[in-house]
Amino acid sequence: MGADLSANTDQRVVIRAARVGDVPALHALIRTHAERGKMILRTLDELYANIREFYVAENSMGQIVGCAAAHVFWNDLAELKCLAVHDDWQGRGIGRALCEACLSDLARLGVKQVFTLTNVPEFFEKIGYRRVDKNSLPRFIWGECIRCPTFPICNEEALVRHVPPE
Repeated sequence: MGADLSANTDQRVVIRAARVGDVPALHALIRTHAERGKMILRTLDELYANIREFYVAENSMGQIVGCAAAHVFWNDLAELKCLAVHDDWQGRGIGRALCEACLSDLARLGVKQVFTLTNVPEFFEKIGYRRVDKNSLPRFIWGECIRCPTFPICNEEALVRHVPPE
């Protein structure tokens, strides 16, 4: 992967698979969004253990300005999670590019459907997701909900998308 999202070299962002050296920056970015109640806080050990699921957006100065992860639950279902873009870098297509990187990886793996839980469903609808009733998703996906800042009153929408074949 290596999508370059800018013509201006000062603003160049590359999407790539995450590396273990990215974990402290991933943790800081996710923590910022978690403190705002927008996502679940991930521990450092959790990020290291799941680093293969992550993609990052890296600017031309080597800073991590965005991240997303794709977690496979079953042979036909995965979750797009941990989508976060630094405030100063939002509105530049980075979130979309991170989602596409995750979709590409899921297609390579043969996963057929991906879901996400979010409080910004409009973003995901723009990139091909459709809203569904949360109760239509399998119960085993709810394991992290107890860690959510809004638990037990969930304010997130569930959305799904077909993963196009590779």
